[in-house]
Amino acid sequence: MTESDVIVVGAGFAGLKAARTLVAAGRSVVVLEGKDRVGGRVKHAELAGRAVDIGGQWVGAGHEVLRAEAARLGIETYAQYETGRTVMQMLGKLVQFTGTVPKMPVLALLELALLQRKWQRDMKTLPPDAPWSAPKAREWDGQTLESWIVRNLRTAAAREFARLVPRGAWAAEARQVSYLWFLDAVRSGTGLDYLMNIEGGGLEAKFKGGMHQIARRLAEELGDRVRLNAPVTKIAQDADGVRVSAGGQDYRARFAVVAAPPGPIARIDFEPHLPASRDGLHQRMPMGAIIKAVAAYKEPFWRTKGFSGQVATDDDVVGLVMEDWQEGTTPMLLCFIEGRHALEMSPVGKQARKEKVLASLVRFFGAEAADCIGYEDNDWLLEPYSHGYVGSMGPGTMTRFGHALREPCGRVHWAGTETETQWAGYIEGAMRSGVRAAQEVLARHNQ
Repeated sequence: MTESDVIVVGAGFAGLKAARTLVAAGRSVVVLEGKDRVGGRVKHAELAGRAVDIGGQWVGAGHEVLRAEAARLGIETYAQYETGRTVMQMLGKLVQFTGTVPKMPVLALLELALLQRKWQRDMKTLPPDAPWSAPKAREWDGQTLESWIVRNLRTAAAREFARLVPRGAWAAEARQVSYLWFLDAVRSGTGLDYLMNIEGGGLEAKFKGGMHQIARRLAEELGDRVRLNAPVTKIAQDADGVRVSAGGQDYRARFAVVAAPPGPIARIDFEPHLPASRDGLHQRMPMGAIIKAVAAYKEPFWRTKGFSGQVATDDDVVGLVMEDWQEGTTPMLLCFIEGRHALEMSPVGKQARKEKVLASLVRFFGAEAADCIGYEDNDWLLEPYSHGYVGSMGPGTMTRFGHALREPCGRVHWAGTETETQWAGYIEGAMRSGVRAAQEVLARHNQ
């Protein structure tokens, strides 16, 4: 039986950062990963002569831990392109606009401005460490974001635009998430402006060579501490430590850090059984449904035609489009199939998805979009040990089970982007959660 001070379950950014923090403090660590690769919800592919991220990719303003890690590894960033016209499809109409203000009826724009101020006021009432204790927590957690939208917004365009927010940010529909969870998720990213903007926002930059290389380099530094193809099936604990079964082997340690999404954790057998609040949380945090597709081209034709490469839609197979190109590399368009469209397109196969994606791109940018020189996509609904994008909470979940997100269960500690109070849902949140969980373990280990 392999023995160490700490076992880390999951070799995504949270798990790798937790392991590195523990090793730097002189602790022996084993990282167990079920997949044949590291990175978790970050993944790469080779397409048209270049590496491309088919998972998490952007680094935003204020993502200090992620940027510091990249700088330490000598990995540089490049800005997300945003010059030119943005395309928006809403309520059956295709429009183009420049700048950050969408082309919408004046009354809808006015209502959206008031909406943003309302959300900002409500967010300020949420304690970051305990949003379930806010004065209106039960009221807000007792309704979906959709029901809030219907009651509080009057114009059809403003309603549809509000529904785009959870779909674009977490690949979840407004009718699936509670208003309280939504407010807290937006709060953790500093507000709606941050979600919507590129410069100074969450989509500010990407890494030269791809996000995936950071995870790979971190794993290389950890060396043989990282065990791939080792899916964890059981975690047992007693007064002396934990015993983890993975890949047909048993591992023993004083503590465990489980760095995985809440939903997939439910597939692990815990002994003794987890507290009802933590177990209930696993059952009530579904993963956002998303398929990320990439189309490669000989030239960035959209720039020549005056487009930024950005698209947002309310009811198309492709919900969002962003461009991905640096001088000297193959130009690409990143396309996101989200929510119900992802569920519909998951079983049809890659070729059928390619045809649908290219047809949408032709509508958005013109006939040149059909002439792609390469296509790749990743169906995150079928990705082992991830099964989606980011975990979200429906009505009633946060006020009943939210307190269990970060509470250790005996010798088992929790990491993962969903557990973080700041930058939840981002890679930055994952890395910060890894540091937090490692520090929790170190504080107990030192005792």
